Amino acid sequence: MNPSEPLESTTPAGPVVTNPVTAGRPQNRSAGSAFDAFSARLDFGLDDFQVRACHALEGGHGVLVCAPTGAGKTIVGEFAVHLALAAGTKCFYTTPIKALSNQKYADLVAVYGAASVGLLTGDTSINSDAPVVVMTTEVVRNMIYANSPALVGLSHVVMDEVHFLADRFRGAVWEEVILHLESSVRVVSLSATVSNAEEFGEWIQTVRGDTTVIVDDHRPVPLTQHMLVGSRLFDLFDTRTASGPGRPKVNPELKRFIRNRVLMADDDDRGGRGGRGPRSRPRRNAGPPRPQVVSRLEREGLLPAIGFIFSRAGCDGALAQCLRSGLNLLAPDQAAAVDEVVDRHLTELSPADAEVLGVAEWRAGLRRGFAAHHAGLLPTFRHTVEELFVRGLVRMVFATETLALGINMPARSVVLERLVKFNGEAHVDLSPGEFTQLTGRAGRRGIDVEGHAIIVWSPELVPEQVAGLAGARTFPLRSSFAPEYNMAVNLIGRLGIEGSRDLLNRSFAQFQADRSVVGQARKVDEMTRQLRRLDVELAGAAQHHGIDPGPIGPEGPDEVSGSAPDDLYAGFLGYITLREDIRHRERELRFRRRIDTRDGIADELTALKRGAVIGVPTGRHRGLAVVLETAGQPVDPKPLVLTEDAWCGRIGVGDFINPPEVLGGMRLPRNPDRRTGRGRRDLASALRSTGIDMPRGRGNKKRADAADDAELRRLRQRLKAHPAHHVEASDELFRLAERRNRLLRDIVDAEQRIGARTSTLGVTFDHIVGVLGELNYLEYTGDTVRVTPTGEVLGRIYSESDLLVTECIRAGIWDRLSPSDLAAMVASLVFESRRESYAGADALPGNTALRTAMAETIGIWRTVTEVESRHHVPPTREPDTGFSVAISLWVAGRSLTESLAAAGERGHLLSPGDFVRWNRQVVDLLEQIRLCVGPDSPLARPARSAVDAIRRGVVAAELG
Repeated sequence: MNPSEPLESTTPAGPVVTNPVTAGRPQNRSAGSAFDAFSARLDFGLDDFQVRACHALEGGHGVLVCAPTGAGKTIVGEFAVHLALAAGTKCFYTTPIKALSNQKYADLVAVYGAASVGLLTGDTSINSDAPVVVMTTEVVRNMIYANSPALVGLSHVVMDEVHFLADRFRGAVWEEVILHLESSVRVVSLSATVSNAEEFGEWIQTVRGDTTVIVDDHRPVPLTQHMLVGSRLFDLFDTRTASGPGRPKVNPELKRFIRNRVLMADDDDRGGRGGRGPRSRPRRNAGPPRPQVVSRLEREGLLPAIGFIFSRAGCDGALAQCLRSGLNLLAPDQAAAVDEVVDRHLTELSPADAEVLGVAEWRAGLRRGFAAHHAGLLPTFRHTVEELFVRGLVRMVFATETLALGINMPARSVVLERLVKFNGEAHVDLSPGEFTQLTGRAGRRGIDVEGHAIIVWSPELVPEQVAGLAGARTFPLRSSFAPEYNMAVNLIGRLGIEGSRDLLNRSFAQFQADRSVVGQARKVDEMTRQLRRLDVELAGAAQHHGIDPGPIGPEGPDEVSGSAPDDLYAGFLGYITLREDIRHRERELRFRRRIDTRDGIADELTALKRGAVIGVPTGRHRGLAVVLETAGQPVDPKPLVLTEDAWCGRIGVGDFINPPEVLGGMRLPRNPDRRTGRGRRDLASALRSTGIDMPRGRGNKKRADAADDAELRRLRQRLKAHPAHHVEASDELFRLAERRNRLLRDIVDAEQRIGARTSTLGVTFDHIVGVLGELNYLEYTGDTVRVTPTGEVLGRIYSESDLLVTECIRAGIWDRLSPSDLAAMVASLVFESRRESYAGADALPGNTALRTAMAETIGIWRTVTEVESRHHVPPTREPDTGFSVAISLWVAGRSLTESLAAAGERGHLLSPGDFVRWNRQVVDLLEQIRLCVGPDSPLARPARSAVDAIRRGVVAAELG
């Protein structure tokens, strides 16, 4: 398929409708059509893109619909449900998160009745044999791999929020479903507006066949952008240019006001106002207090509003500020209605749990029209807030960005305090796509004439930056598809090795790579033409200065490989090539030195013994450190240390300039207390009392490798002897030569990128197959490959640590564990600490059976990572026992307060939402293990008992 051709020419039955408003409405179908029956029951008219998509579906085509948030894409999915019920077939409606599944299930039950609609979300199963089943996307993927009989009679699959396939953690699931579904199934893909919708649609057409792609950029409710500076609310764009051609300009009045405000602040900082003095610093966020912002929104008639704050603590802090202010957004009768909704949602919550969860304080905020909404809250609390917001009984919600993902909570206004968020690794700017997703919540269809996005100004915000985000309406969809262990054994079991490679080659990731390769190849051709023109220009310039230019063209020095002939360095071009070879050799020697140093550091870190005292030369915690736990594995060794400032964590190669030196030793207790602040401070005090001093200076410098390298010495001697070395050459000549060398490097880099892009998925798959083969998950007989029985177990474990879980099952090291201990073990394989902390085997309580099982699990993990290292596969994540004690207590029947405290950090309880979320993941993996091993396995009964024990109290109320 030629990527430059329009989609209409390649697939007549699947046109791309990029401007449905101007294209005119389609002709009405014959009376009595399914669409007529569907639209007749709606109490509102449909937009043109919805009509076109529904007609395409009724015509037997799959559809991809890309439209802004709130435009009504789900109508198309609901029409697929209508078609399936009318035809007596099945429809699966998939969503990326459980909250969306629950919401869509309730919507469909209200229309079609509980008998016709089911729900499957991993931990919830309601009427799973119904003709219409709402489910999270992973559920249908697992059905496909298990050849579930539920797939029989399936005619439609709706993939809501399909742009989620760009998610780096879960996105591959969406591609797996699209690739594996039977060709007879019509896929209804619903996406936010993306800039490469045509490319995505072309891929779906390639792998699924007849698909109509409909793109609609029109927002049903117009969005107006504002900036709040102090107490002044400005339009972001100049209204005189907003509706004209080209990009609108930033409001000049806004720019003038900010400029004057900054100048006045500078005067204040110099002590001109208020006598603060030259050393005083402005607040990090100089925006107005949140109660003042809410009051302004209320006066302007801009409530209800969602204030997006990119941290849970920030949301809770904003709510607390508003409550302390005495601000009340509800009338008494509305507060009474809030009580009725809250009481209905909390019927299953015991008084003791209600006290622990702070229900009284939470209710007090709701009765005044305020709420927070984030993953740290109990799901019941979030669902209550969502219902109250939709009913207009919560007027201001402070939420993290998770609320922007499809949950039906449209507001009149959206407020953004900052355009920077923490992505788990670093603070990064919001992308245009994220900005669009957040502000897309503003404007309620059928209620508001327009929506409002309000950015609170602070000194680090530039109006032009905000305008750039607001003007970039879409973002490109990038595949995150990559083969993993579970996927590999399932693919091989279904398709064989070659069939699996063929399916990987049909993925959207490979489709995008192949298209980019075409563009890269064009760039290489263009750069090669530029090189030829530059060679001619350089030869002429060299001859003008009386210098032999040397070999030019395809036979020139840039084409020579292998051993160098005598004329490799002939003429001026050869001289330039010789200089470049010297630079390359010097870089290579420096790189080797760095690698040797890193290897030396890794060896020393691996050899460190418990109690050894070393010096950490860099970072926030530089100084003396004592080793509490050895590195264990030679690949990326990271011993656990405690520093003299009482910080405890793992250090690695990146923390050292030179290999660490053991400065002395320190006697440690058998089980040092590093989990509490007091225990860490006592250990740090003992470390400082050893009398060991941190060495000063950087030590003796080693002689540079370049000084002893014979090849580099030979090249330098040849450079001095070259005829062109002593010739007076112009700056222009050297500039041309440098341009030529840069162009050559760009050509080589582009060719290497082409080779990498075209084979990345296949190489990764082969590496994974190598690991599976070495560990006997695959069996080779001649040219055929068969999945072993253990491999079939791996194929039914859907976890980030799937290989480690299966290895532990095979080794039988969990067979004699009690239910509480088994839950603690499983928790270590799903839990991941939010902060820079680590909880290893020695952090577990003194339960011998559990500690032994954990030590054996760590041993298996080390073996697995060694095999992965040999096959160049990223290592499986190390078990983290940070939640193990908490769930062990919960399974043993202890209170919610004790369990939350056991999983907390730095004296803070674990949030209830996180507690339920981690319990849900443990239950999910326990159920997978129970079903994999069979009823006669020693693991089956404790796994079932652990699940039953987890499902109590607040967890049972949430899991259902």
